[in-house]
Amino acid sequence: MKRSNLYTFLLTLLVCFAVQLQATAQQAKPFWSEIQAFQKQDSIAMPPRNGIVFVGSSSVRMWKDAEEIFKKYQVINRGFGGSTLADAILYQDELILRYEPRQVVIYTGENDVASGVSSTETFERFKTLVTNIRTKMPEVPLVFMSMKESPSRVQFRDTLLKANAMIKDYISTMPKAVYLDVNAKMLDKDGNTRPELFREDMLHMKQAGYDIWEKALRPHLLKK
Repeated sequence: MKRSNLYTFLLTLLVCFAVQLQATAQQAKPFWSEIQAFQKQDSIAMPPRNGIVFVGSSSVRMWKDAEEIFKKYQVINRGFGGSTLADAILYQDELILRYEPRQVVIYTGENDVASGVSSTETFERFKTLVTNIRTKMPEVPLVFMSMKESPSRVQFRDTLLKANAMIKDYISTMPKAVYLDVNAKMLDKDGNTRPELFREDMLHMKQAGYDIWEKALRPHLLKK
């Protein structure tokens, strides 16, 4: 084999190897298949710029009619898997920034707490996500929907409530930011979580839970 052909052959091998390595690395990222599904969906019909992005975990993902009931607000539902704040940070470009939204609604953190992450670390992750968003979009209004007390996760209640409180205090110092306490609206008169709002797994909500969220959130959504 001539030297020039050998160089070409080796270069081709290196390129193929690099492409395969990149693909493998992407597949190893958590929830990558769901991110790809959003990208495919966008390639077919890209949501209009200046909408409202809902980002978060499965409680957002399973809000199946969110885009429909908030249609006049041009909501883009980008809830994915059983994701954490760390995952939202990882995919902030793909799920938030690329849409150039006029407002961002966040519900996440519950899975961080349930995986053993401390209230302080959960708060720090939230602060990182918000800082990253505001660095790229300094004026974008934000709504954080408080983490709910899921009956199946009662052992994490104190950590969750402490993280909620830290996030609430932080948001109170920020311009154009709202802390929306949906958790309080899901409790009975004695301060206990209402199990009838939840599915059999006592983690994900029935429609009654989403009805509470809709009523609480609607006044805070920005019209164009």
